Amino acid sequence: MTKERIILGIDPGTTIMGFGLIKIVNKKMEFLQLNELQLSKYDNHYQKLKIIFERTIELIETHHPDEIAIEAPFFGKNVQSMLKLGRAQGVAMAAGLSRDIPITEYEPKKIKMAITGNGNASKEQVAKMLQQLLGLKELPKNLDSTDGLAAAVCHFFNSGKIVAGKSYSGWDAFVKQNEERVKK
Repeated sequence: MTKERIILGIDPGTTIMGFGLIKIVNKKMEFLQLNELQLSKYDNHYQKLKIIFERTIELIETHHPDEIAIEAPFFGKNVQSMLKLGRAQGVAMAAGLSRDIPITEYEPKKIKMAITGNGNASKEQVAKMLQQLLGLKELPKNLDSTDGLAAAVCHFFNSGKIVAGKSYSGWDAFVKQNEERVKK
């Protein structure tokens, strides 16, 4: 019997949001899709969040992923940027949770380490390694989509291992793991 599953990887962003999809067949990776959502043309931050949610739902309804891997926001110097990034990530997570798809978060260094063996690898190094691993003919101009694909591949490599990120299988699991955030 063939065991198949699809993993959607997301690199959240409010300027460019990267997506990558892989299919796992009998513990072997197959490349499905790599794309990005261009958001810089929208001035309204709330409009961007709406588009992120709608595009994530569209990807879910088209490809029926079994799991979602998402890059966690990293701490930067600009607090406003981090807040916006966190909102983008939250909206993408909400889209997955609304369809009861398990979500796992990975720190950027963990994703880079899983793909290249170096937690400080550049976007270009990660993209080149993905190109080799998945037999991609060419790489996109922006590497946000390869970052999304890297999250999916990282999740595959970490399947069955204890993950140091947070994982939610639905709203109930999220609420149970975040009781202090729920208003009563």
